[in-house]
Amino acid sequence: MNPNEYFIARPTVAHKQYEAMRAFFYEQQTALEVAERFGYTVSAVYGLARDFRRHLKSNPQTDYFFAARPNGRPAQKRPVQLEQDIIALRKQYYSAPEITSMLQAKGYKINYNYVYELLIREGFARLPRRTRASRQELNVVRLEAPKAQAWQPAEEHFDTQHAGLLCFLPIIRKYGIDELIRSSAYPQTREISRQSAILSFLALKLSSVRRYSADDLWCMDRGSGLFAGLNVLPKAAWFSSYSHRVTPQMNLGFLRSLHRRWLEHGLLGDTANLDFTTIPYWGGEDSHLENNWSGKRSKALASMLAVLAHDPDTGIIDYGNADVQHESESQTVLEYLDFYRAGDPNGKALKYLVFDSRFTNYENLAHLDERNVKFITIRRRGKNMIREIEQMPASAWKTLRVEAAGNRKRTLKVADQTIFLKGYGKDIRQVVITGHGKAKPALIISNDFDISLEQIVRKYCRRWLVEKSIAEQIDFFHLNRLSSSMVIKVDFDLVMTILAHNLYRLLALELGRYQHLADQSVFDRFIYNAGAITISMNDIRVSLKKKRDLPQLLMALNDYKFEYPWLFQKRLVFDGASYT
Repeated sequence: MNPNEYFIARPTVAHKQYEAMRAFFYEQQTALEVAERFGYTVSAVYGLARDFRRHLKSNPQTDYFFAARPNGRPAQKRPVQLEQDIIALRKQYYSAPEITSMLQAKGYKINYNYVYELLIREGFARLPRRTRASRQELNVVRLEAPKAQAWQPAEEHFDTQHAGLLCFLPIIRKYGIDELIRSSAYPQTREISRQSAILSFLALKLSSVRRYSADDLWCMDRGSGLFAGLNVLPKAAWFSSYSHRVTPQMNLGFLRSLHRRWLEHGLLGDTANLDFTTIPYWGGEDSHLENNWSGKRSKALASMLAVLAHDPDTGIIDYGNADVQHESESQTVLEYLDFYRAGDPNGKALKYLVFDSRFTNYENLAHLDERNVKFITIRRRGKNMIREIEQMPASAWKTLRVEAAGNRKRTLKVADQTIFLKGYGKDIRQVVITGHGKAKPALIISNDFDISLEQIVRKYCRRWLVEKSIAEQIDFFHLNRLSSSMVIKVDFDLVMTILAHNLYRLLALELGRYQHLADQSVFDRFIYNAGAITISMNDIRVSLKKKRDLPQLLMALNDYKFEYPWLFQKRLVFDGASYT
């Protein structure tokens, strides 16, 4: 190739623009002629001329066409404080993704690659693999978290460590729980609406935040804030002050509206399991409280006594009350019946109440019978009663196989009797059970003479599910844990715990074969996951990191095409990220 051919065949872009503008301004050719000669459109010629004029007007000393330009993107000037914050957070053993999401909440325009490369440049080694429990115990650097306020939509992309939390939003919309929150009597402020306030409490419950004092963790994650329709969640002081504005009437009204919603969707069967749980008091002066037995601590202590009503089929907790007194303890069963029938005026849904021997007295059993409610409970044993059972002939016993845990069956020996119960005032059915793993026989009593022996034993055995649910609430939802610097009223905390538990149950029902999983297992398998959020004009795309059971979750969530009023009617789209 000779020099002439080189200049003809390979003109640079800058040289081509130079020749076009020379023809337009110096040779006085028209824009159409220049466009045809150099392969531009007419509008492109006018655009080049406009930019050239602006350059000569603003910066005439530099060459517009042939000035040396650096390759690649221009280097961004990062504030010195940003690097200091990254280094300080890494010294507290936070990972690069965690640091990225926390600093994005502060408004820094950074990504994971920048944080990772800075840590490598500063000589930090990779962090060892950590358990979820060890991550929750991290000491937190006190960064200046942004103030919580209503979320304002903008086309952007950011990372979050709580991307799995957004998986509950389709469940909330499907059952209209957001509408119930908006129509409730809970307080609100000009900055934070009623719905955002309640969803903020739910965000902490659903994500299993156990140490409320470490508020930097949730105040520095935009994913948790987006769940509640905020930029970030509020700080601990806001949660405490809000809960002290909540009255018991607000809680009861909200539980009533939830109760009607569960009935509308057929989530409550014909049986309700009732049980008490003890919520310890961690304050100083406890003279205003009664002593209640705590099975977890094997002693009586100053505490609040709460009652829970549980559906054995769906796992929904329908009712809760954290203000049960000893003098009115036996009346709780009648109070729940009034609560239930207020949402079910025909009284056709509820047929059985199942509870233990100390839940109420025999007089109230008679009241239940008068109100056409069947009950199944345990009778308290005495020495004479045990002696009579031991002397029963072999012909009185029947062998029965009932379902046990893990798809197994247990063989029991049962005897069906009709006895007169003092205090109840009439004949009652009594079923004696042995071989159930206890040294002494169990005595089940019921006013239902029509139900089969197998059904009555199975119904009472399923009552243990409510005890399992209470254990989950104590362990996973930290119902009896010290709340650190955040002081939440117990009755309000109980309602939020019940709602969080029910959301886990509803999500489990959407997951097919996983519907039997406990709340902790659902959290570990599906909800405990980070990801990235991309906000566009119509959609909010949540890209969840790879997990073994992620395809099942995506299949369940993407069936729903809801619009979310507190997210400016945008739709949620869930997909799997291409990274772990």
